[in-house]
Amino acid sequence: MVVTMHRSGFVTLIGAPNAGKSTFLNKLSGKKLSIVSHKRNTTRTLVRGIVNHMDSQIILVDTPGLGQALERSLLSGIWDTVEYGDILLLIVDVQSGMNIDVLNILSRLGDMNLPKILVLNKIDRVNPPVLLGLAKSMNDRILFDRTFMVSALKGFGCSDVLDFLAQIMPMGFLNDPEDQDLHLFASEITREKLYLYLHDELPYTLMVETELWEECKDGSVSIRQIISVERESHKKIVLGSKGRKIKMIGQSSRRELAESLDKPVHLFLFVQVRNHSFDHPISS
Repeated sequence: MVVTMHRSGFVTLIGAPNAGKSTFLNKLSGKKLSIVSHKRNTTRTLVRGIVNHMDSQIILVDTPGLGQALERSLLSGIWDTVEYGDILLLIVDVQSGMNIDVLNILSRLGDMNLPKILVLNKIDRVNPPVLLGLAKSMNDRILFDRTFMVSALKGFGCSDVLDFLAQIMPMGFLNDPEDQDLHLFASEITREKLYLYLHDELPYTLMVETELWEECKDGSVSIRQIISVERESHKKIVLGSKGRKIKMIGQSSRRELAESLDKPVHLFLFVQVRNHSFDHPISS
């Protein structure tokens, strides 16, 4: 049997919290793969997106923001992911510049033997001299293989990054885009709605797990999700008065899932305090 090789590889996106990694990933992939929220560290899992571009397959891996508040175990896992990847892409918010989080990241990059790309994001918010000065200062510390200046939110410069990634992908085997975890995708959608509706009322320890995914005979899909919080008081916040808040969250999540999947969705949400039993389901 002849095995055909293609240009295919993993690109790990890293950066400080709120650098715009998730927005950048969503822009490159052309669809929502990771939470975009005003809260720091809303990306809690490693999200994979696959982009086929210029005869290359680019597998993008988003990571939680590398900040001082990140749990040590999660921090260690992120750096393990970086080392197993083919290319490292560091995204920096030019407004924040080389803050303590960015400096800590740079201190780890010198010993890593893989291509390193610097993406300066939110360039529409600073003057050119500031932008050029930051690019020089960062390359004086770590010599990046290429530096790009983009606005992920507006899409400026993102296609240039994609073109370059396609050109430097290593030879490898193609991954099946259908392998992307729909359970994870559904969990991320609901978790985004939780942050949207609850704002700063809940901590980052809130978790959403898609426990059941069942394709129905009528073409719809039935999804059961568990929302885990740390305290009973947090559970009351999620549920809201007479369950109104969780019902709104469920309806919003169901609509977006149905639109993304292009099929009817039956979504059942349960809220539990970690290590406790869950309450009655909320159907939306």
